[in-house]
Amino acid sequence: MWKLLKYMKAYKKEAVCAPLFKLLEALFELFVPLVMAKIIDIGIAQGDRPYIVRMCLLMAALGLIGLVCSITAQYFSAKAAVGFAARLRHELFAHIQSLSFSEMDVHGTSTLITRMTSDINQVQSGTNLFLRLFMRSPFIVFGAMIMAFTIDVKAALIFVVVIPILCVIVFGIMLASIPLYKKVQERLDNVTGMTRENLQGVRVIRAFRQEKKEIETFDAGNEALVKIQMFSGRISALMNPLTYIVINGGLVVLLYTGAVRVDGGIITQGAVVALVNYMSQILVELVKLANLIINVTKAIACGNRIQNVMELKPGIVSGIAGSVEAGAQRAAKPEDADGKMDIQKQKVSTEKSVSEHAQMPKVEFSHVSFRYKNAGADSLTDISFRVEKGQTIGIIGGTGSGKSSLVSLIPRFYDVREGCVKVDGTDVRNYDLQQLRGKVGIVLQKAVLFAGTIRENLLWGNENATEEELKEAIHAAQADEVVFDGKGGLDAAVEQEGRNFSGGQKQRLTIARALVRHPEILILDDSASALDFATDAKLRKAIRELSGEMTVFIVSQRASTIQYADQILVLDDGEIAGCGTHEELLEHCSVYQETYYSQFPKEDAE
Repeated sequence: MWKLLKYMKAYKKEAVCAPLFKLLEALFELFVPLVMAKIIDIGIAQGDRPYIVRMCLLMAALGLIGLVCSITAQYFSAKAAVGFAARLRHELFAHIQSLSFSEMDVHGTSTLITRMTSDINQVQSGTNLFLRLFMRSPFIVFGAMIMAFTIDVKAALIFVVVIPILCVIVFGIMLASIPLYKKVQERLDNVTGMTRENLQGVRVIRAFRQEKKEIETFDAGNEALVKIQMFSGRISALMNPLTYIVINGGLVVLLYTGAVRVDGGIITQGAVVALVNYMSQILVELVKLANLIINVTKAIACGNRIQNVMELKPGIVSGIAGSVEAGAQRAAKPEDADGKMDIQKQKVSTEKSVSEHAQMPKVEFSHVSFRYKNAGADSLTDISFRVEKGQTIGIIGGTGSGKSSLVSLIPRFYDVREGCVKVDGTDVRNYDLQQLRGKVGIVLQKAVLFAGTIRENLLWGNENATEEELKEAIHAAQADEVVFDGKGGLDAAVEQEGRNFSGGQKQRLTIARALVRHPEILILDDSASALDFATDAKLRKAIRELSGEMTVFIVSQRASTIQYADQILVLDDGEIAGCGTHEELLEHCSVYQETYYSQFPKEDAE
């Protein structure tokens, strides 16, 4: 939690001013019982009305000044707390964006959402209360005790006994509460996760008539959350009654002692009233301090959870070796022994570099094995193949054969366990991630659109794309009817997750978004599964006409989609079962034959 305080640096002034103004308010509040004592002992005892009026005006002035200080402190504390939470939320979001798919898979979306929302809100609330009350409450408690000593030492000894007992109660309950609130937030993660899954999968739940079972599962998770909240609430609830018992016990002793000493003429009646007021102030402030400690305890538990996420190190970081182009430039600048450029050597070196670069395969897998984090077995085993620039590669295989895993290694969404993946002759681990992914346009299995307009979604591919480039990509993706047949055209609204579009429409728009980038490598990961055969064929034809030197990877379970590819990879349980053209695989690869003839009966195929 304490490591997160670095995000408060921009609010140092507010973090200092808020407690200071609260201390000023507390200081003026401590003078009020003394004024009351003077009113009783002098004004009322002597019947001096002008004196009473003057003291009442002084007391009103103290209250007014205290109010101004309180409002000022509230302003500074709110500004610091909200600013701190906003910056923390921004940094947490940026950090989550830097995490690889592996960390996302392990920790889960619901957990990260809870950290971004509930936990940060709790930290904000705790910070606000801390800045306003943490200095004020102890100051009044110990200030009241000191002021009591100025009135009567023997009576003030009661404060010396009461305050330590109260501190033991308050801090003991706080220490017991901290681990419980951590468990509360963990149970909240679970409930949030179940809620998210149910909302996302509501159609599946209703299709399989599992509403009752899901309600029971949610009730069980919710009941567990309620139980831990009730248990932690009961422990926290002990604070108020215990503190009231101690304070009221102290008041009884104080009133008895004060009565005896007034009767003996040692102190005045006004002094007893002042002492009672100071004891009451201690009671109020300790109740505030107790509530503050509960909220700060929750904030610390939430802050620790946020810090745990912030300490997660991204499993994938940008390489430092640079790109092929940079290497070619370095190779094109040889120096002689005197440090001067040799023109002839430079020319030869440049020609050699360009020649070697031209001979390099666009993408190369060399003995690649890959395993998901915490998985028991490899998803891909000893994968090796080469893809030349401008080729179209089809990837086919059964469910779970590793097709999506394979293409995810090219833009380095995951890192290989063994072997290497090369793009333009350079290991992808040596690329800057932005540069590598700038070469790749990818359409994932699940079509994802963001709230906004069609134009805004397409510009994700290339923010500088012209109107003509957008229309060209839309036409190639067979999305003309989606965009231009409805109202709004490119500026038509897109709801969150593209809810106002069908599955096929979303797929075509995401393909258009990838094509707008004009990528060197285009990956279509089963992205035409919702399209009919005719539209799928038109799409592949348009991509072939667009491609030029673009290298295309098409992942599909439809043999018709990939049969005209320059090279087809057949995956079976994470291994390459066959590699070649459609005709070659039909002749030699039994796995491909089984897939193809299951979709096209042998008689029809012939």
